[in-house]
Amino acid sequence: MTIAVGDKLPDATFKEMTADGAKVITSAEIFADKKVVLFGVPGAFTPTCSNNHLPGYLENHDAILARGVDTIAVVSVNDAHVMGAWANFTGGEGKILYLADGNGDFAKSVGLDFVSNDMGLRSRRFSMIVDNGKVTALNVETKPGVDTSGAAHILSQL
Repeated sequence: MTIAVGDKLPDATFKEMTADGAKVITSAEIFADKKVVLFGVPGAFTPTCSNNHLPGYLENHDAILARGVDTIAVVSVNDAHVMGAWANFTGGEGKILYLADGNGDFAKSVGLDFVSNDMGLRSRRFSMIVDNGKVTALNVETKPGVDTSGAAHILSQL
């Protein structure tokens, strides 16, 4: 079953890359008592994710935070090293929290996983607003590309 507006996010564990290496971070640390914009991508460094999805969140970083958001985070079924390299490559370090969902456990737990013919288990492209762990807006792409899960749409929902 896919998560829906009004649902609480399940407990989850992610990894993030730090100067000291990969660090475990829990959903409670990310979402408790915070308003978070979370967006999911099928893969770091993939063309649509790198060229169309992530850049909108970087460009609109300040505008999103100005609307009461504490954290902007991106999650992908990649390991922490890949997500750390992507953060560095895109210039998003310190602006966006890059979360590794290496085995796709989070994607599966919220029903946003799929199996790609050429990349294996992946996350669907989505965005959501999470207020203190509760989903208040959810946008899941139904066709290739970035439309409802992009930063411009999230801004209209804040």
